[in-house]
Amino acid sequence: MRFSWPRLAFPLVFALSASCGGAPPAVSPDGVWLATFDAVPRADFNRAAVDLDLPLFWSEDADQDKTLDPNELAVLWGPTQTEEIHWVSSGAFNPTFGQAYASIVDFVKNGPKLAGLAPGEAERRKAVLRELEAGRPTLVASDFSARAATDEDRAIVGHILAAARLVEKIYQKQTGTLSLASKVPADDPASRRLFYRNQGPQCEAPATKGDVNCYAFPRQPGEEKRVPSGLYPAALQSNPDFCKALAARPDGRALMNPFVVVTGEGDALKAVPYHRAYENDMQAVARELDAAAEAITNPDEASFQAYLRAAAKAFRDGSWFEADEAWARMSTFNSKWYLRIGPDETYFEPCSEKAGFHVSFARIDQSSIEWKEKLDPLKQDMEQALAALAGPPYAAQKVSFKLPDFITVILNAGDSRDAFGATIGQSLPNFGPVGNEGRGRTVAMTNFYTDPDSIASQHGLAASVFCAQTMASYTDDPGPQLMSTVLHEAAHNLGPSHQYAVNGKIDSEVFGGPLASTLEELKAQSAALYFADWLAERGVIDKNKANLAHVRDIAWSFGHISRGMYDETKHPLNYSQLSAIQVGFLLDEGVLVWNANEKAQNGSDLGCMSVKLDAFPAASKKLMGIVAKIKGSGDKPGADALVAKYVDAPGAYADLKKTITDRWLRQPKASFLYSIRR
Repeated sequence: MRFSWPRLAFPLVFALSASCGGAPPAVSPDGVWLATFDAVPRADFNRAAVDLDLPLFWSEDADQDKTLDPNELAVLWGPTQTEEIHWVSSGAFNPTFGQAYASIVDFVKNGPKLAGLAPGEAERRKAVLRELEAGRPTLVASDFSARAATDEDRAIVGHILAAARLVEKIYQKQTGTLSLASKVPADDPASRRLFYRNQGPQCEAPATKGDVNCYAFPRQPGEEKRVPSGLYPAALQSNPDFCKALAARPDGRALMNPFVVVTGEGDALKAVPYHRAYENDMQAVARELDAAAEAITNPDEASFQAYLRAAAKAFRDGSWFEADEAWARMSTFNSKWYLRIGPDETYFEPCSEKAGFHVSFARIDQSSIEWKEKLDPLKQDMEQALAALAGPPYAAQKVSFKLPDFITVILNAGDSRDAFGATIGQSLPNFGPVGNEGRGRTVAMTNFYTDPDSIASQHGLAASVFCAQTMASYTDDPGPQLMSTVLHEAAHNLGPSHQYAVNGKIDSEVFGGPLASTLEELKAQSAALYFADWLAERGVIDKNKANLAHVRDIAWSFGHISRGMYDETKHPLNYSQLSAIQVGFLLDEGVLVWNANEKAQNGSDLGCMSVKLDAFPAASKKLMGIVAKIKGSGDKPGADALVAKYVDAPGAYADLKKTITDRWLRQPKASFLYSIRR
C-alpha cells in the first residue's frame, strides 16, 4: 500500500512568442549558441527542456548570477541515458549543449513550431503542451561520481539502473502501451516526453485528461483513447464488467492471482505466471541483479546482497514470497541501501488485482530511529485501539510489523514513477506470508516536496482555501506531515487489512478490488488522523504537533479532491475518494466549516475553510470506528453508502469540491525528474 501526494495541474497560457520581443538569439550558422547562458530564466529553461524532450535541468542558480553554469546542470535519467560528458567537456559547455540551449531560447521566445500542420494536429500538439505544463519540473538528484562514491557503490548503482530500464519495459507490457511508442510523430518532442512521463499516450492532468485532443499521437476517427490493459485479453475488456465476470468463474481465484497474466479466448482462459509471460525481460533483470550482488564485497551489506540474489531468483522462477523473506530481513541497521524491485501495487490496472512491476531505489535516512523508539512500544496498543473501534467479528491480532524506515529516493521506475507527484510512504508486501504475518517493511520518503519551489507552492495553495485563523496552524515544516505518513503506513499493518477475511473472503472478494483499495487507504488515513491525537493524549507528542498535522492532512485531502474522483475509464481514484469522504464527514461533524462570506488567508479568494481543532479528536475517532467496522464486518452496503454520499452525490458538497478544485489547480504540481551522476 502506498501514500502519495496529490497530482495537480494548471492550464497553460499557450502563446509564448506574442509577449516576447527583442533581438533574435545569437547563434552560429550551425545552430550553436554564441552568447552567455543567461538568455532565459531558470524556470523557463526547465519547462522548455521538458517540452523539447531534452534530458537537462538547471538545478539551481548557486551563485545567483542568473546565468546557467556547467556545475549547475543536471543530466536526467530517462529512456536513453546521456552522461554529463555529452553536454560538458573540460568544465565548459560543449557545442552539443550549445545547440540544445539555442533550441530552448528559441522555444521560450517564439513558441512551438506549428506552422504547416493540419488544424487537428496543431490542436493536439497544443493540448499536449498544456498537459506537460501542468507539471512543475522538480529534480531528485544523487551523486555517485568517482569523487563522491566508492567503486563498489558505483557498480551497484549501474546494475540497478540497468535493471530499472528493463522493469519499465515490463510495466509498459502490463499497461499495454509498449507497442504504441512508435506512433508518436518523429518531429514532436513534446508528445515523446508526454509518452515517457505518463508511461503511455494518455493525458492525466485534471484540466486535460478529458480533452479529446490530448493524446501523444494522432488517432483515427472513432478510435478509443483508452488503451486496453496488457494483463487481460483485449476482447474480454470490451465488457465493462469483465473484472466481476472473471472473479465469478470457477477458476476466478487462479485468474485473479496478482502474479499472472490472463491469456486465451472465451471460456479457454489461462493464467500465465509473470516469469513466463515476460520471460526474456525477466531473465535480463535477473542477470543485472546477480551482477549487482557480485559487485558487493563489503561484509556490512550481506543482507542487501542476499536480497539481490533472492530477487534475481524470483524474476527467474516467480518465487516472490521467498524474495520477500530476504527483503524483510533488511533494515535501517544492516544496510545503507533500500531497494524494492518486483511486482507489488494493484492500483494501476482496471481490476485492481494484478501486481505492477516497479523499482524503488534509495539510501537509508537514519533519522527514522527517533520514530521507531517512540512507536515500537505502542504497536500492540495501537492494534488494540483499532480492534476496539472495529468491534466483532474483528479481534485484535498480535502485531510484529516494522515501523517505517526513512529513505532518500535515488530513482523510482515502472509503477512507482508517476506523472505528477510521488508516493511519500509505502507498506509492502501486499501478498504472501510476510505481509499477512505483519513482517513487512514500511518506508517514508524524506526527500520529496522539500525543495523551496514545492514548499512555496503548497503554502500558496493552502492560503487560497484556508481562513486566516486556520492558516496560522499551517506549517511549512515537513515534520508533522512526515509523522502523518508514518502513522498512515503503520496503520496498513493494523486492524482489518487487505488479507483479513470475513466468512472466508478477503476484502477484494467482499468489496471488489477498486472499492477494497479505497477502503484500505481510507482506513490508513483515518488512522493517521485518529492516532495523532491518541499519541498526544499519551504525551508521546505535544498537542500542537497533532494540530499542525491535522491542518496539513486536510490540505493534502484538498489536493487529492482536485484530481477528480475517477479516471477517464471511471476507475476510482482511491486517494481522491478517501479525501472526499474524510472532508465531507468532517464538514458534517462541524470540524470543518465553510465560511462563504470570509476571505481566504491570501486576501483575494472569497470563501474559506476553517478547522475547529478542539473538535478534531472526537470526530476522527468516530470516523475511524465507522471505517474499521465496515472493513472488519465486510459491510459492503456501508462502504457503498460512504461513496454515494461523499463521492458521487450532487448538491452543496459537490459545489464546494469544485471550488476547492478550481483554486488548487492554479499552480502546477511537482513532476519529479531523476538525475544520477556517475
